[in-house]
Amino acid sequence: MKNRLIIGLAIFGVLLAISTAYYWGRKQNPLPPAFTPASNPYENGIYAEGIIETLQASGSNINIYPEVAGTVNQILVKEGQEVNANTLLLTIDDSVQKATTQQAKAQIGAARASLKTSEDAYQKQKAAADIDPRAVSKDALDSAKDAVGLAKANLEVSQKQYETAASLLAKYHINALTAGKIISINTAVGSYVSAQGVYDTYTQQNDPILVMGAVGQAMAVRCYVDEVLLQRLPSAGDIEAYMFLRGSTLKIPLKIVRFQPNVSPKIELSNQRTERVDVRVLPVIFSFDQPKNVTIYPGQLVDVYIGKRGAK
Repeated sequence: MKNRLIIGLAIFGVLLAISTAYYWGRKQNPLPPAFTPASNPYENGIYAEGIIETLQASGSNINIYPEVAGTVNQILVKEGQEVNANTLLLTIDDSVQKATTQQAKAQIGAARASLKTSEDAYQKQKAAADIDPRAVSKDALDSAKDAVGLAKANLEVSQKQYETAASLLAKYHINALTAGKIISINTAVGSYVSAQGVYDTYTQQNDPILVMGAVGQAMAVRCYVDEVLLQRLPSAGDIEAYMFLRGSTLKIPLKIVRFQPNVSPKIELSNQRTERVDVRVLPVIFSFDQPKNVTIYPGQLVDVYIGKRGAK
């Protein structure tokens, strides 16, 4: 009976090993791709990774940093809102600076009163000396005259201090320097901000408190062409390019806007890291007409193929 059990277990183990080997040895059919990868439409096209941004006459999006540090107590705009130049965007707690400004203003009044007192005293002594030179000594008259000069200097200093304090007080109110669209607001009421921006706990780096783009629907894509491919890059008059949105088969034609003639170290676009690498790239900016029923956002990464006009 014992031998039969051992033989049965052995046969079961062999069958289990054969079935396991058969199951894991079957050829698994690969899953179909979620979308068709972008293909080069040119025979000798140049590939470049691009990032979507609003179309600017120069530079890229407008990053706004405060010139003073403090706690945000009011945000007056929303993301996606278009604003005009000089629109108040955000305020920082200015209670301390406001008190400092009022103190400086009060010091101007005190300095003016001191100047008037010194001038009156000097004029009285001078009038007495004009009547009788022996009535007031020369030292006393000189001292009164010096007191007037000191009072004038104190008034001038007080006025400068007030102007400086008032100018600094205005920096607690962040205004738009130009018309644009609010792309992102990276702070909240109660958050602490400084000249370095606001600390982001996700990226663990400082970000601008607000980011603005250009007004309107005009969009651009900033491409970075590897330096080893620059000799194959067509001239601005002959260049042609297409953009492919990741996750779709959409192919969008691009129009050349400008080259930024400065080859610089490449950075990682996907997470905004600033570590520089040995690869150097040339920024090329294209514009495009946004297709209907397709949503494209600034900051979106795309694939771009660049070729010569008429070459396929």
